Amino acid sequence: MNTNANILVVDDEEVVRRGFQRVLASGCRHVETVGTGEQALQAMEARPYDIVLLDLRMPGMDGMSVLETMKRRWPEGEVIVVTGYPSVETAKEAIRLGACDYLAKPLRIEELQSALERASRRQASSHEAGALDASVVGTLRGMRRP
Repeated sequence: MNTNANILVVDDEEVVRRGFQRVLASGCRHVETVGTGEQALQAMEARPYDIVLLDLRMPGMDGMSVLETMKRRWPEGEVIVVTGYPSVETAKEAIRLGACDYLAKPLRIEELQSALERASRRQASSHEAGALDASVVGTLRGMRRP
């Protein structure tokens, strides 16, 4: 996993935010936490995050609404949904809206690390594909028509 990843934890429970902060920061990652969906969107406006850990049930703006807005405005970011109320329906909806993973609380550190690894690999592949696209466009622009 990218140890320089910028990670945002979005959860209304302070104990959960502190737990994620402690576990994730130990890997030399930059980790910030917020307690509401509205704060998550404000944080995303202020700086890009590589990976967002997102709770679904929060007061105010719920996690699905946050996910939908994040993927529309910042499609390159990877979102891992972490919920205490898992269901097949919410898992399908989260993946449809662009989440790269869906985890049920409580979760083991190994589960979290595996999800972060997958998200990091997806993001790296996406960046490589974007760089390749830019390279191909540049090459095509430099070619002359016969």
